[in-house]
Amino acid sequence: MKRVEKPWGYELWWAVTDSYVGKLIHVNQGQSLSLQYHKVKHESMYIVAGQADLLLNGQVKRMGPGEAIEIPPLTHHRLTAMTDVDVMEVSTPELDDVVRLEDQYGREGTSAP
Repeated sequence: MKRVEKPWGYELWWAVTDSYVGKLIHVNQGQSLSLQYHKVKHESMYIVAGQADLLLNGQVKRMGPGEAIEIPPLTHHRLTAMTDVDVMEVSTPELDDVVRLEDQYGREGTSAP
């Protein structure tokens, strides 16, 4: 398992294959991921613990344990942790397919992990 430190928390990469990538994403309370979209990558998120607001194309959805959502390509999205939150994410394998639109940590544009 690979741990990747992020300004908002960390990711634990538990699977990286030619077909999919599996991560546990931990976001600290009050922190947000970038407002972003993917050109090709398709994600599914499952909330394991905690509460988060997920912004999807301008609509906010409060999510808690046991809730899941799919995020198809070109969907503008941002997760904000209302409490410490753990999210299981499974996606297609395009790890560098991230287009950042806004980022509170000063990261800009397209990014690789």
